[in-house]
Amino acid sequence: MEPAAPLAEFAKQKYLSLETFRRNGIGVRTPVWFAADRGAVTLYVYTTADSGKAKRIRANGTVRIAPCDMRGKITGAWTSAHAKIVDGQQYDAGMRLLDRKYGLLKWVLDVSARLSGRHGHRVMFAIQPRSSEAPLSL
Repeated sequence: MEPAAPLAEFAKQKYLSLETFRRNGIGVRTPVWFAADRGAVTLYVYTTADSGKAKRIRANGTVRIAPCDMRGKITGAWTSAHAKIVDGQQYDAGMRLLDRKYGLLKWVLDVSARLSGRHGHRVMFAIQPRSSEAPLSL
């Protein structure tokens, strides 16, 4: 029997709750679109470069993730993880995975972003589970 992929529980989900942490340790939860790489080892999320979550991840890559619905209602267990902003080939790979997963709806949002002039102001996060599921110390 092959071991389960670290993030396999997210495979059939459309949304995840991404909890990032302010400098004072208070968590901020945001429902986001995401896509998993082939082995479900890394999840990719994108947002505008000036968003609160991007600023918080730049300051502290410690995050928690949980499956959720589009309104952010948690539907599964929380997982401790680390997020980092990626670029180049990893950015492109993450965007292709998101394009494939969300199809026409993502395309519509991309067109809207281009028309508003915000298309080039995006960042991509690569999220991986922490090696230990020890409680977060904040």
